[in-house]
Amino acid sequence: MRRTNLNELAVEYDETDPEGYRAGMARFGPSIEAVRLGGSVYELPPGQSICPYHYEYPEEEWLIVLQGRPTLRRPHGEEELEPNDVVCFPEGPEGAHKVTNGTDETVRVLMISTKNQPAVAVYPDSDKIGVWPVAGGGEDKVMLRRGDGNVEYYDGET
Repeated sequence: MRRTNLNELAVEYDETDPEGYRAGMARFGPSIEAVRLGGSVYELPPGQSICPYHYEYPEEEWLIVLQGRPTLRRPHGEEELEPNDVVCFPEGPEGAHKVTNGTDETVRVLMISTKNQPAVAVYPDSDKIGVWPVAGGGEDKVMLRRGDGNVEYYDGET
């Protein structure tokens, strides 16, 4: 059995992330040999969010606040969370969420999610859908606007 200390994880920042979404991340699930669940610690500097407002199929996610007071946007509005709060985001529209640091101090949160294939995320604000095969399938990853991508089932078939 392997273990990881969440306080000792080194988060990494992706310099290509746009302003407003510059969160650091440490994905640790593989280091403890997790297969069915994913785990990541996110570090949010002031004014930054983890991802755009979204919901997922068929994933369930949990958010656990480790440090600071992030703002959580959900379908019913926004609320400020505090350390040790735990929130579950069920699959589908009722699980839509966005986590933002609206304070002057760094926020750290733990996100845990199921890992199903493929992963599908819907972004209501920008009307996009993303599909990611979890294992391989690089050319099968898709991000499209709902209105632009609809084709008939037999379109292009012979």
